[in-house]
Amino acid sequence: MAGPTPTGKREPRAKGFMIGRIAPLRRAHRYLFVSAFLVVIAAAPAFAWKPDSVPDWVRTAASQKLPSYSAETNAVVLFEDTTYSVAPDGSATEHYRSVMKILRPQGREDAMIAVPFDKDTKILSLHVWSIGPDGHEYALKDNEIVEYGYPGQGSLFIDDKVKVAKAPARDPGGVVAYEYEQRIRPYLTEKTWFFQSGIPHLNQSFTLELPAGYTYGTVWAHHDQMKGADLEHQRWRWEMKDTPAIELDHVLLRPSELALAGRMTVHYGVPGSASATQGSWQSIGEWYQTLAKDRLVATPEIAAKAKELAGGTADFYDKTEAIAEFVQKQVRYFVIEMGIGGYQPHFAADIFHNRYGDCKDKATLLSAMLSTVGVHSALVMVDHRRGVVDPDAPSIVGDHMIAAIEIPKGYSSPKLRSVITAKTGKQYLIFDPTWEKTAFGQLEHNLQGGYGVLMEGSDSQSIKFPLLSPDLNTIRRTASFHLQPDGSMKGTVTERRFGDLSENRRTMYTTGDAKEQTEYLDHVLEQDFTTFKVSDFKVENAEALNKDLTTSYSLDADRFGKSMGPLLMIRPRVLGSENLRTDHKKRSVPIDLRETMQARDDYDIELPAGYAVDEIPEPVKLDLGFAAYESESKVKGNVLHYARTYTVREVTLPAEKYDDVQKLAGVIAADEQSHAVLKKQ
Repeated sequence: MAGPTPTGKREPRAKGFMIGRIAPLRRAHRYLFVSAFLVVIAAAPAFAWKPDSVPDWVRTAASQKLPSYSAETNAVVLFEDTTYSVAPDGSATEHYRSVMKILRPQGREDAMIAVPFDKDTKILSLHVWSIGPDGHEYALKDNEIVEYGYPGQGSLFIDDKVKVAKAPARDPGGVVAYEYEQRIRPYLTEKTWFFQSGIPHLNQSFTLELPAGYTYGTVWAHHDQMKGADLEHQRWRWEMKDTPAIELDHVLLRPSELALAGRMTVHYGVPGSASATQGSWQSIGEWYQTLAKDRLVATPEIAAKAKELAGGTADFYDKTEAIAEFVQKQVRYFVIEMGIGGYQPHFAADIFHNRYGDCKDKATLLSAMLSTVGVHSALVMVDHRRGVVDPDAPSIVGDHMIAAIEIPKGYSSPKLRSVITAKTGKQYLIFDPTWEKTAFGQLEHNLQGGYGVLMEGSDSQSIKFPLLSPDLNTIRRTASFHLQPDGSMKGTVTERRFGDLSENRRTMYTTGDAKEQTEYLDHVLEQDFTTFKVSDFKVENAEALNKDLTTSYSLDADRFGKSMGPLLMIRPRVLGSENLRTDHKKRSVPIDLRETMQARDDYDIELPAGYAVDEIPEPVKLDLGFAAYESESKVKGNVLHYARTYTVREVTLPAEKYDDVQKLAGVIAADEQSHAVLKKQ
């Protein structure tokens, strides 16, 4: 399980592929891996296809009459069938069939086939067929299905492979089908059926086959619970018809697809271990404890380093911060996953010695080091997309691991911000040692307001992460300018950023070269000025995450003011935009405002000699509860002063709040483009 990458992660069905079902915790790497082959497959040479017959179940699915879909629907899954069979020894196999019809040219990408696997999930068979719009039938030969292995580069080295196929006649009106049988990881006792995605599904079924004596339980996320039909002889089936797509492609301020899509998780148990079928966070935590417990053991070398970092201090915050920052900054993020390594961390001793590891490795080493200075911590399973972990649907669906550091009873500090209280009454500081630009004591914005799984053995439970105060994620821009009669302007600008709003710039100013940094600032200023020159640029505190990242520079801008006879028009909001993109479409999905934050601007513009203010924009004040915006332009002598504050207090809103979000966006846009009129006396 790996930490977030700058580009983010794929959803369960990566755009552009018909993908075989895979185990949840490894999904982040697998979909990132599989998606890399889109260009490779598209460029692959075409084979000399020969007509062949397709199975009757493909023809039957292809002959169905389709409901009416929106004009933007690229493809539809006509038929999808999964049979999950568990053997008496606990091993399992999955038999999967899928038939997709392409409706638009863009649907060709959806119909590319990719089935990931590794040494624990061997593909026992794979067959691919297609039917062209003209009715011709095709069957791919085994040598026309290509196998790729991950090359091992960057921050990933995993044993994942993928079988990919580009069926012929993938055109609007055409049909692509495939069938495979695959072994399932022997150490898992749950299976999640993802029955909803970005394209509609006409008919789906999931069949569970268990040996005598086995029992099962189900939990459902984003869908009402359904009882499976008893087929007798330890077989059960669930069926879905006309499952709508999660249509997010053109939705602004959208949540993750996986945070909305319906899914069912089956928990099944071997005879004598009924707890595995309860579908509880406790049983999941106890299962994971067997994987991770011996990996958390600290060695004398680890203890010595922790003692050195703590420096003899007894203060909880000081010693935990020193150790946490060591793991965050000195242990490189690098993924080595083979088989069970997608779930189980490496030994703390190896992580410490090698100075690298993935997210679960870094959280494991942090826990081991803290244990040697008298601080307990636990692993926390999360997903980097808010809303994916559902507190009412226990499962191992997730793609990231962080840490929960237990706070001593009675201890308090204003520096401890991302704090939760468990059902046991214990308080924990939630910290992600993988997220390199989030200060200790805080939590990255995409996890705030979401849920995670506190892995504490029998005390394991779902926990809700706090939404941090807007004043912990801030932008403060101040500037003083002198305006010339020809509309040009000179002055100095200072910008202070704290929290996640400083992340991209901290990365740029610590890893980018001078050319990249110059181009970055130029790109930012191009949004507000046509011709400008920057000098005396300085950066402070780029590495100090608990201090404001401060940039300052001198700015000369031509043609900032627009002359109209004796009048000179200028924009009081000189630079920096808080533009909020919305549209006028009907809203049906929740709204994701990304992060709590606060931006403040204070600008002074000294007027040119002989000019006075003739008109200024009206003050703006809007408070909608979830966000607030206010601005005001004032004249003080020969200085025009502009001040504004924009605050976001909530991150997830119901769809019916979209009218208010549109109103907020309109107010911000109007204020940012408003002008003051100066008149020559």
